[in-house]
Amino acid sequence: MSTILQQRLAFAPWADPRTRRLPGTIPVTEAEWLLTDDAFAAQMALRDDLIATRPGRVHALHEDARPAAAELYRRIMRLLPDRGYDCGPAVRRPDGVLVLPDPQMPLMTLGRFVAEDLCLMIPGPDGRHVLGGAILCFPAGWSLSQKFMRPMMRIHRPVASYTEDIGRRVQRLLDGLRPGPGLMRGTAHHSDAPLHHPLTEEQDRIPPDPAPFIRVERQCLFRLPETGAVVFSIHTSVIRPEALDPDQRRALRQFPIRHGT
Repeated sequence: MSTILQQRLAFAPWADPRTRRLPGTIPVTEAEWLLTDDAFAAQMALRDDLIATRPGRVHALHEDARPAAAELYRRIMRLLPDRGYDCGPAVRRPDGVLVLPDPQMPLMTLGRFVAEDLCLMIPGPDGRHVLGGAILCFPAGWSLSQKFMRPMMRIHRPVASYTEDIGRRVQRLLDGLRPGPGLMRGTAHHSDAPLHHPLTEEQDRIPPDPAPFIRVERQCLFRLPETGAVVFSIHTSVIRPEALDPDQRRALRQFPIRHGT
């Protein structure tokens, strides 16, 4: 499978002091949320294939999260016409592909409309947010089945940088998020892994060195006003270091990012 690459990077978390360290966030509006970049068509073709051929690997939805999934479906469907989608009985994406909406399969359908992976965090029995549903086509070294219905601290095992202190701060962030504008944060690491790269916690994570690409996740969080669930979206970019713009390359030399899977 050939590597799908962006030719330019819309968001470099290491270049902004607010997003350089976990869990640094900046405000993001609904109009700024969903991206259609130069890799959109290739990424969406891969998403279509994964959803058709490996639905059990890329999709999960708990009964308790179904109302949140339905709310998210309505919200994103409302946004599509202003983002270059031709919306009728079938929806024509910006890459020209027609997709038939299915509100009975809300996350699976949204996974074919937008390049973002979509995770739904809902309150668990102890009040902590758990991963109640997701369409996750581009995991960076983790497995949806292993993280499903787990809280944030457990989801991030075995990420060494995700400490107990970071976990508490992220939980406070989730608790304090209100409907309306959301928050954006990012991660970045050197990688040679494909976009679809699920690993279990037990699998070895040997950092590639040297790694030919930089993998960036632009992560946004929004509170859904009706159900109160938190949407955690992930837009993944993979780019060659030489394709970074001069400011991004300069910042990367000053603030190096890690090597990872």
